[in-house]
Amino acid sequence: MKNLAIFLVLLINAASVSADSATERLQEYLRIDTINPPGSESKGVAFLARLLDEAGISYETAESVPGRGNIWARLKGGDEPALILLHHIDVVPANAEFWDFDPLSGEIHDGYIYGRGAIDTKGLGIAQLEAFIALKESGKRLNRDVIYMATADEEAGGLFGAGWLIKNRPELFEDVGYLINEGGSGMMARDHPAFSIEVTQKVPLWLRLTATDMPGHGSAPRVTSSVKRIVRAGQRIATTAFEKRVLPEVAEYFSALARYEEGPRKQMLEDIESAVQNKSFMMTLQLDEPWRAALLSNTCSLTTLQGSEKINVVPPQAALELDCRLLPGQDPDEFIADLETIINDDQIEITKLLGFTAAVSDTNTPLYGAIQHSVELTFENAVLIPSVAAGFTDSHFFRDLDIVSYGFAPFLFLPGERTGIHGNNERISILNLERGVKVLTDLLYKFATE
Repeated sequence: MKNLAIFLVLLINAASVSADSATERLQEYLRIDTINPPGSESKGVAFLARLLDEAGISYETAESVPGRGNIWARLKGGDEPALILLHHIDVVPANAEFWDFDPLSGEIHDGYIYGRGAIDTKGLGIAQLEAFIALKESGKRLNRDVIYMATADEEAGGLFGAGWLIKNRPELFEDVGYLINEGGSGMMARDHPAFSIEVTQKVPLWLRLTATDMPGHGSAPRVTSSVKRIVRAGQRIATTAFEKRVLPEVAEYFSALARYEEGPRKQMLEDIESAVQNKSFMMTLQLDEPWRAALLSNTCSLTTLQGSEKINVVPPQAALELDCRLLPGQDPDEFIADLETIINDDQIEITKLLGFTAAVSDTNTPLYGAIQHSVELTFENAVLIPSVAAGFTDSHFFRDLDIVSYGFAPFLFLPGERTGIHGNNERISILNLERGVKVLTDLLYKFATE
């Protein structure tokens, strides 16, 4: 209750910004179906283009393939390295059966805006756009170019969005030094608003396992089959405890969290390298905070399983897809070789579907300092914690270009508010959206004006 009271005081004390336009725009954005697959992000591009037209800001668009649109707008400034405000237009599927409201309704209830993408990342995109327009309307002289960019396909790897732009429009990024994207946000840590700033991320390695064996009739079970092989492989992977490894960035992150804890948990977080050997602590962490437990080892989640198309047919092939996430520094080919040893079946072939590189963005930069400044203007006693993301974002494309990239969404969430990301009843409060616009506007004034 104490944390809730402090949170409400922060809301009341936050400098007032009109949220009407942001709320209405987010509602409209959420009603646009950009579920990936198929994406259809060009519908979102048309919406954002209309808002930029209304603000008198010129922009460009490009489709990587028909229907997969991207849009960017640039406010010209001085010679300092340019800043990109990035979000993705596509969203993941949502099963309406398990939602309280239509996932594409943008409905408001009890002060929350509901809809797939409210947090990931249409809410961020609208907050960025409001701040971008405010910067333009302020008439302030800019010390650098500021670019608003919305891209396709992040939820499926970004190859039709950010990856495509880097390959086909490389001139857009020649003078860019900084980027703000999804990947970090705020929470209450005891009495302090604590914002995680994503500076690196685990490396996705998406794999397909294909088992081959003799087909047959379901009435005559065989000793071996493609389905039996793939189920056995999945069971062996699911029960494998991958080696714990604590990166320096992860140790720093857990140490920062420890400052707001007490008792045994505080001790564990302060010395996470020793704590990973404590089975009881690790089980509790896995159960309560799986996203943090995932920072301490390579991981593989079993996600899709494909067998026969007919119940009475034993198929010649069965497939299992894995969403593996590797710690930075892990050689993916070595990891695949380890999986082959774990599976121990020469009738199963492993195919790599997707994989990226890893890089870390330094926190000793003017942009990191500007983020700190802007957060502190709204949130008293706020702290920033550099973090490693268990998931991946499009930031890896830009880190490969030596662009300093931070995951920073200016939203302070109460416990349970983030559970809707890729889940049911995704929502963001109107107050969070309002405050996020203010924080980003303050950030742009601090970092991009003379």
